[in-house]
Amino acid sequence: MSDPAVAILLLCLFIVVIFLGFPIAFTLMAMGIGFGFYAYFDASQAFWDNRIFYLFTQNTFSVMNNDVLISIPLFLFMGYIIERANILDRLFLSLQVGLRSVPGSMAVAALVTCALFATATGIVGAVVTLMGLIALPAMLKAGYDQKLSAGVIAAGGTLGILIPPSILLIVYAATASVSVVKLYAAALIPGFLLAGLYMVYVITRAVINPSLCPKPKDVADYSVIKSIILVLQAFVPLAALILAVLGSILFGLATPSEAAAMGSLGGIVLAVIYRAFSWERLREAVYLTARTSAMVCFLFVGAATFSSVFSYLGGEHVVKDAIMALDLTPVQFLILAQLIIFILGWPLEWSEIIIIFVPIFLPLLPVFGVDPILFGILIAVNLQTSFLTPPMAMSAYYLKGVAPKELQLVTIFKGCMPFVGMVIITLVLAYVFPQIVTYLPDQFFNQAVEIQIDPNDESIVDPNVFKNM
Repeated sequence: MSDPAVAILLLCLFIVVIFLGFPIAFTLMAMGIGFGFYAYFDASQAFWDNRIFYLFTQNTFSVMNNDVLISIPLFLFMGYIIERANILDRLFLSLQVGLRSVPGSMAVAALVTCALFATATGIVGAVVTLMGLIALPAMLKAGYDQKLSAGVIAAGGTLGILIPPSILLIVYAATASVSVVKLYAAALIPGFLLAGLYMVYVITRAVINPSLCPKPKDVADYSVIKSIILVLQAFVPLAALILAVLGSILFGLATPSEAAAMGSLGGIVLAVIYRAFSWERLREAVYLTARTSAMVCFLFVGAATFSSVFSYLGGEHVVKDAIMALDLTPVQFLILAQLIIFILGWPLEWSEIIIIFVPIFLPLLPVFGVDPILFGILIAVNLQTSFLTPPMAMSAYYLKGVAPKELQLVTIFKGCMPFVGMVIITLVLAYVFPQIVTYLPDQFFNQAVEIQIDPNDESIVDPNVFKNM
């Protein structure tokens, strides 16, 4: 069997094994080392002198020494601290009061709360679960349609993987060797566009059929002064923290790691202000941060070893030649890549897709002239569907775990479908108008600097001097 055939066998065998339920990170390591031992085998060497062991240790050191990944545990810690600060119920109530005159006010308030909280935490499961405990019962009690209520919370909770500061974008930046700051700038317009489409859909449904979203009666008695105080207490502090973190990154005042560190400190301060800080909650936040960060690092180590062996055996060239033989246009290539990622989103988490499968497409981006920043944002938008599309819609399962018994899983799936349509519309808009993604990075980070040179200035050396040197 030729080396490229072994590489394809490695990839196919890995897909089969993960479908059987084996831990993905350790499966990557084991298969990378096993097939790597074959790839680097030299009969004249001792067993432990095989180069795969050196490659594995080097990959481990490189991952742990990657400055980009430092911000991941810091942002995770910030999210877990805020999650345990018990501000979500206050935030949802304040937005209900502030938006009570808007059609479908509770659903819109739930979307804004989901977007804000998902932005602060970046943890889909936590946002959907907490909103399922706080907002869903209130919406159902007010007479809201079950499908609409479930869809709002399931879709709103996934926005954290797209809107900065997104952990997904940090992982993609480390995988594709692109700027985190540019990715964050590129994600702002698509992220808020998607959230805006969700809100427009909800308001439109409420206007067309008011019975789907009855006006809540328990917030009608709040005076203007009480409403303002409530918004100042619950909405403004969290929004200010998020804007401070994002603003410091986008305006170059701090690196993502420095901003994440200040965000973590801000999360602790918020918890103290809301009297929700305790050593027990701090211990839980540290434990969850360490566990999630370790998972990401193990995935990076395993994926780096796996992809190195796959490439060494010639698998990368097989995939590249197969795609090039299709004679695709750049748009067709993007559609094919997004379709594959969409399918992979059913059995796999976003972290495995970004770390394992995205590197297969990265060498093809220069061939088709695709900007890696644009490609990354398209993936982030696309992966929203993996949380919402049956049969493996994780947001739906998170919500079902805390929803009232009368709310069936099929009802949640049906509620998610219109929001999947909004995601597809956002993807189409990004394909047709890529400036949606590229405008902010180009405007703030790719501007050419014009240098005015005086031709009579004798201090400037004539470049022709160097021609014969």
